[in-house]
Amino acid sequence: MSNTVDSFMAKSTIKAADLDHRRKINFNISKYNAVVPQGKQQFTDVNIVREHAKNAKWRAIENLDKYLENFEKQISARGAKVLWAETAEDALNEIKKICKEKNCKTLVKSKSMVTEEIHLNKFLEKNGIESVETDLGEYIQQLDGEPPYHIVTPAMHKSKEDVAKLFANKLGVPGGLSPEELTQVARKLLREKYVQAEVGVTGANFIVADIGGIAITENEGNARLSCAFPKTHIVLVGIEKVIPTLQDLSLFWPLLSTFGTGQKITVYNTIVTGPRQANETDGPDDMYVILLDNGRTNLLANPVAREALYCIRCGACLNACPIYKNIGGHTYETTYSGPIGSVITPHLSGMKTFKHLSYASSLCGNCTEVCAVKINLHELLLSNRHESVADGLSSLGERLAWKMWKMASMNRKMYNMANAKMKNFVVNNVFKGWNKQRGDLNFSNKTFNEMWKEKMYKIRD
Repeated sequence: MSNTVDSFMAKSTIKAADLDHRRKINFNISKYNAVVPQGKQQFTDVNIVREHAKNAKWRAIENLDKYLENFEKQISARGAKVLWAETAEDALNEIKKICKEKNCKTLVKSKSMVTEEIHLNKFLEKNGIESVETDLGEYIQQLDGEPPYHIVTPAMHKSKEDVAKLFANKLGVPGGLSPEELTQVARKLLREKYVQAEVGVTGANFIVADIGGIAITENEGNARLSCAFPKTHIVLVGIEKVIPTLQDLSLFWPLLSTFGTGQKITVYNTIVTGPRQANETDGPDDMYVILLDNGRTNLLANPVAREALYCIRCGACLNACPIYKNIGGHTYETTYSGPIGSVITPHLSGMKTFKHLSYASSLCGNCTEVCAVKINLHELLLSNRHESVADGLSSLGERLAWKMWKMASMNRKMYNMANAKMKNFVVNNVFKGWNKQRGDLNFSNKTFNEMWKEKMYKIRD
């Protein structure tokens, strides 16, 4: 645990002082902030829409078993094979088995955070299978040997000059290419991979329970190509992505687009309900859907934290978070960064190892304010903190410090008796952890209680 915490603190200290990094992030997020209000104008009352979406996700999560079983029944009837993976290892083994059966040497995949969660690319590389990211941002990150920086925009921390330099170094193209020219370079290379690939892997933005379909939202069309070009299509998706009905997509698709990128609707929106049917000319011969748990049932079993499963991965909370904007996505050292990552990671990967993320917050509440489905993120961060203490994961020194603070706060005479100089010394010197990442705390010379008494005495006189 200490190594994880120490690494986080070291990286965040360095990143917070990196002005060039902050300039790039603020530039890209400012573009996002400029267009989101325009996207919201499509809704008569965006808050009512968010409330409806939250209620739909509540219904889905409260009846998760029923909806997932119905999804399996419907999509299986059209020839797809549904596999249940309790852990990341289970999912990887299923994918390995499928790839071996299909004699797969090259695999193309569209942007998917859940494949990042199980570290699919590294696993495939170890097993001699070339895995190619086809989303432009993900492709840039793969070329640079980095994980995604952001849930929606994986290369948000890179400028166009950074990308041009990377392409020149890795692909041997001329330096200083424009974004349009860089896109054409990637397009040409990736089109060849689609033709070569035996297997295509996608995630899913939503699992549509009533029709037995997966819904995919994208702006580049690469997910459609990953679905249709290879003879085998594998979908890896977290069990929490379920929504009850097809009709719910008319709510969730524009909501995800607006809060994710500021668009009214994304360019490509696809529903896949199985492999190629007898009367169809396009599509894969085989389709597999792997439903991944990997700690999600830990959240489901927690009556408070369960609300985090409503998340539709729009990334709005990351863009709003003052901590994320200062320390960046990679500092978290998790698949899911920002406020939502800080909420769910301790439950997915262990409270003992990742409890510190719940403290990496100013608790300003901006994440809750901007959440597309009104998840009470700042309250869940507080709940995580409480849970970690209740589980005995706080240090003895921390427990003693808060016990002393509580005793002093509950005893007015004791609190008033200590002067400001003494209080400052105790907090800033005895409790050494306080000012490692903060300025010194300076108490006023008189407590509010003392000032109030003086005021009341003057009034009486």
